[in-house]
Amino acid sequence: MLAFALRRLFVSIPILLVSTFVVFVMASLSANPLTYLTARNPPPPPQVIELERQRLHLDLPIPQRYWNWLTGLFRGDFGPAIDTTTNIRAEVLDRFGITLRLIFLAMLVALILAVIVGVVSAVRQYSKFDYTATFVGFLFLSMPAFWFAILLKQIGISINDAVGDQVLYTIGSNSIYINGGFGAHLADTLGHMILPTISLALTTYAAWSRFQRGSMLEVLSSDYVRLARAKGLPRWTVTRRHALRNALIPLTTITALDIGSILGGAVVTETVFQWQGAGTFLLDAIHKSDVYELEAWLLIAATVVIVLNLIADVLYGVLDPRIRHA
Repeated sequence: MLAFALRRLFVSIPILLVSTFVVFVMASLSANPLTYLTARNPPPPPQVIELERQRLHLDLPIPQRYWNWLTGLFRGDFGPAIDTTTNIRAEVLDRFGITLRLIFLAMLVALILAVIVGVVSAVRQYSKFDYTATFVGFLFLSMPAFWFAILLKQIGISINDAVGDQVLYTIGSNSIYINGGFGAHLADTLGHMILPTISLALTTYAAWSRFQRGSMLEVLSSDYVRLARAKGLPRWTVTRRHALRNALIPLTTITALDIGSILGGAVVTETVFQWQGAGTFLLDAIHKSDVYELEAWLLIAATVVIVLNLIADVLYGVLDPRIRHA
């Protein structure tokens, strides 16, 4: 298992390098990072523009700029930001810390809902619960992520107005001023996560529950499950020990494949709820044409996707002992 994990990591490194190089070239050719200077009226002296060009390494060829950025990573240097007060490494790690806690909590909620709804729908196929779960799943699946987030935000505002107090937080990932210790800060953080987590989790769970239902139905109709029932094993034991573990493998696959789209959904959700996370960091980097900030975002995001896909591959062997990673 360890050899398999290391081999997958080594294979992922070239993919990561190629993706960062392609994005670096595309971002470098798409816009001029010095527009914020050249668009001023009156424009600054040419010497100022030339010094800024040299500071951002724009006077070097693109391959050399990429190589300097790549070698600088080993020293913890993510490159110079357009905003001289910004430390890209500290900023991107802080922003991703905010976003990842939202993503992991939303994925956990979505997985729990998908497994429960999918299994019950499969066991009670064509029942009222199955039809209701199918309708609700397609309803959330058809909702645009930004529209559902705006709807939840408006519902939260309406509830706060009706109660006359701050029951649901609709703006920001944390309050600016918090009185109290660790418990107060934790409660404040969790309070701000309620609506964004619901928004991201429900739009994600809808598709996963359908995959879980289809996988569970396929396993329940297999020969070894019918044999277990014929031997007189309790229905719950057959469902839990023999059917559920094998039915979780397709869900594990689709979860790993959807990590990228979940990151994209987090960008939309953070924008609606005005979180200063990785989503707004990415949008700001694109707006400023800051290649180094964009590269830092891509590097962290790609690493997260690769690691979670590796975890999914390892889980195959845990869920089904017949799967061995030699």
